[in-house]
Amino acid sequence: MNLRAAVTSDIPQMVKMRLEYLTEDHGGMLPEHRDRLQKDLPDYFNKNLKGSLLAYVAEHRGVIVSTVFMVITEKPGNPHFLSGKTGLLLNVYTKSEYRRQGIAGGLINMAIEDAKKLDLAHIELSATASGYPLYKKLGFIEEHPHYASMKYQIQL
Repeated sequence: MNLRAAVTSDIPQMVKMRLEYLTEDHGGMLPEHRDRLQKDLPDYFNKNLKGSLLAYVAEHRGVIVSTVFMVITEKPGNPHFLSGKTGLLLNVYTKSEYRRQGIAGGLINMAIEDAKKLDLAHIELSATASGYPLYKKLGFIEEHPHYASMKYQIQL
């Protein structure tokens, strides 16, 4: 098993893994949504990989079997994140036959080390029930924010 940072030649497999993750996480996907994502994701990855997106992959015999994406954002600093830079973990996904082998944990640790080097104040994520124990084991803590999380939905 080879754990490493993703490179542009990994993009076709990263798109496939993202679609697999989304399909599993959402219990399916409408064909028109899948088509749109299939079309748009390569451009996103090409534009952002090694910039605001760091991606980590586990490769077995030339096939990517696990991914971790970390989107880096920078905002004006405040007492909770002095550097203004934070990371958001996304697409922590391992193909079912490779789960429970420490692969995702290894990729997340790579992201944590890069976050330290980049002076990120923290890394956040939204944990699924299945991922929650791993994140706790790796040192992530559950937040109980002072503010209510809200969003304005522009499109479906």
